[in-house]
Amino acid sequence: MTPRSDKDRPLAALIVPDLLERLEEHPESIGPQTEEMHPADLADVAEAMPEAAVRAFLAALPRERAAEVLEYLDEELRTQVLEELPAGEAAEIVAEMDPDERADAREELDEETADEILQELEPAETAETERLLQYDPYTAGGLMTTEFVSVLETLTVEESLRAVRAMARGGRREAMYTIYTVDDAGRLRGVLSLRELLAAPEGSRISEHAWTEVVSVSPDTAQEEVSQVTSNYDLVALPVVDGQKRLLGVVTVDDVIDVIQEEQTEDAQKFGGMEALEEPYMQISLWQNVRKRGGWLAILAMSEFFTASVMARYEHSLDDAVFLSQFIPLVMSSGGNSGSQATSLIIRAMALGEVRLGDWWRIVLRELPAGLILGFIIGVIAMIRIVAWNMLGLYDYGVHAWWIAMAVGTTLVAVVTIGSLSGSMLPFLLKRIGFDPASASAPFVATIVDVSAISLYFSVAYLFLAGKLL
Repeated sequence: MTPRSDKDRPLAALIVPDLLERLEEHPESIGPQTEEMHPADLADVAEAMPEAAVRAFLAALPRERAAEVLEYLDEELRTQVLEELPAGEAAEIVAEMDPDERADAREELDEETADEILQELEPAETAETERLLQYDPYTAGGLMTTEFVSVLETLTVEESLRAVRAMARGGRREAMYTIYTVDDAGRLRGVLSLRELLAAPEGSRISEHAWTEVVSVSPDTAQEEVSQVTSNYDLVALPVVDGQKRLLGVVTVDDVIDVIQEEQTEDAQKFGGMEALEEPYMQISLWQNVRKRGGWLAILAMSEFFTASVMARYEHSLDDAVFLSQFIPLVMSSGGNSGSQATSLIIRAMALGEVRLGDWWRIVLRELPAGLILGFIIGVIAMIRIVAWNMLGLYDYGVHAWWIAMAVGTTLVAVVTIGSLSGSMLPFLLKRIGFDPASASAPFVATIVDVSAISLYFSVAYLFLAGKLL
């Protein structure tokens, strides 16, 4: 589940003192008092308690209720609670969890504790958990739950309703709102909503009302693709099928939302020029913080040495025309900013499936004119500034002010265009060689453009000012 900050927990701060008092004096009153609260709010309450009191708090709740709270609990705290509980007591709570959440909890535990808890579960629950653990956690198989509603396509509407009611009474079903029809071999044949089933005329077969064009994915489908499919088709549940189209499970929209947030967080961290964090920021150690950021900082720092080398090469030009150094930050930042903009746009378009690897030439055709126009706008602004400052006496550029303005303006047109093209092409290059396009972070693009910008700036300046100031 998605971690929440302390600012999101005003209710927890208000009721924790009262609950702690009741835990000591009347623990049996905890269940009735919190009966109307959402499990997510109860998880906030548990996380706001002293760690020693969390175990007693969960023990005071009904087992099914405690399982729901455990699903929303911070992963680190959940693991700690389960490892401290006796295996039998922990198994009673874990047995009430949704299968996918149970598998996640099992993966977080150490092997010895996990084995002890699994031994206390019913054989069917143990087998189901182990089966889910066979899938990569970042695939549809790792995200799916096996608690879904399916009925034979040959049943009538009345028989289907009775079957759905029996499933609902038999335990929780995450995807009760979606009904899947299957054949005798368990192959997915159709889908309809619970509302459509309730509205279907009596006496008809459910297959007459089910949609036969069912969108589904295989268990090894990457979670990014799962989120894209769910978003594209506005699904609340996405069925997962094997090679024979047998229904294995469903990925529900709440898990997809978590995936989307996780992917966006990872991309945002990579955009900032660092490795993605596996845990929330407040839970990582100092060493992890330094390790995740230090590598990219060192690479970026070393790449900036190239910029220093280029500037050293043109040191004589700076000696002859010191005013050229005034515009170095403008040239470098303009190229870097245009490159960062293009990179961000392309990476996001790739993430949404709007752009594919073969579309690189279409991007070139879009970014080339865009870069030229943007560069022209920035260049004109810079030229007006130079000429105006000279005319107003704010800075004396001498009789060659127009040539200086032309040099800076022309450079900006070229640098912004190069920045746009290189920034938009770098994600394609990284994806082509098997790297995550998000690795083309804004600082990385800016550093690449810096080197070319300095070389281009002095080359253009020499072209315009040779025989005049240089």
